[in-house]
Amino acid sequence: MSRAEAPFIAADVGGTHVRIGLVRASGDPAHPVAVLKYRKYVCAQYPGLAEIIEDFVSGLDGMAVSEGAIASAGYPLEDGSLITVNLPWRVSLEEIRTRLGFRAFRLVNDFEAVAHAAAYVDASEVLQLTGPDTAPTGPTLVVGPGTGLGAAVWIPTAHGPVVLATEAGQAALTTGTELEMALLKQMLGQRSHVPVEHALSGPGLMHLHAALCALHGTTSDYASPDAITAAALDGSDERARESLGVFCGLLGSTVGDMALLYGVQGGIYLAGGILPQIRGFLMQSSFVERFLNKGPMREALERIPVKLVEHGQLGVIGAASWYLGGAGGAGAQTQ
Repeated sequence: MSRAEAPFIAADVGGTHVRIGLVRASGDPAHPVAVLKYRKYVCAQYPGLAEIIEDFVSGLDGMAVSEGAIASAGYPLEDGSLITVNLPWRVSLEEIRTRLGFRAFRLVNDFEAVAHAAAYVDASEVLQLTGPDTAPTGPTLVVGPGTGLGAAVWIPTAHGPVVLATEAGQAALTTGTELEMALLKQMLGQRSHVPVEHALSGPGLMHLHAALCALHGTTSDYASPDAITAAALDGSDERARESLGVFCGLLGSTVGDMALLYGVQGGIYLAGGILPQIRGFLMQSSFVERFLNKGPMREALERIPVKLVEHGQLGVIGAASWYLGGAGGAGAQTQ
């Protein structure tokens, strides 16, 4: 069978979870991917990505697959390995291909993959934060905090859309309030470069809370970002609530910067594992105010829809869409 007919593996590899599916082309141009089987794995429970894929394949009732695509944060090298700061183990496409006997196995940036799932994004909308219901076709930003912070830009062209993968999470964090400046100074005391994702991610919320506690001469007692979020949402800890408020304000300012830097017109989709959990808090936070607070460019930003979406299977569907579309372009790796 051709690539358009044969089922293949598509996986979304994050620092905490691996989402993996058996997929095939659907024949529907509006929604080109059919997910035949889907499963989510906890990274820490497996010694490597190869073992996760092997376990998934073993549950396919003898169905043979010889091709696959994975979406992952990180920077791909020519030898098929991946530079990443968030995965608990090394990733090598060649090792996975050899171990599983795949004929072809390719890699795409995780948020580039989500951008390739644009046909599915509105269906998984959770909340509209600001802007009109619709916008003209134009560059569209997909961004979200999870284990790190990912971002990609979907760009329409006369020959079909292209997707720009970015390492926006590694850009330097900028601040806009005196408190944020004090927190950044606190974090700079421990490292020479504070990237965006050092504050805007799950671990980033931990860093913000620890820095805020340090400013007040106390220490953080929380072992996870989920614990901070829970304490903030139930009102049991004012410091946790303040930390989450700073997180949302910084996110709004950063997303506004990205919109201007990338010339976004078609819309902004906020994905990632954290935001759907705090959607009520996010809506009441300074996110929108900070997003729009860009001087004379406020009017331009007011014309951009900003929507919160569930990440769910979007990474898997996006990796599959990218693969079915030819799996080419910058950053693509094959073995």
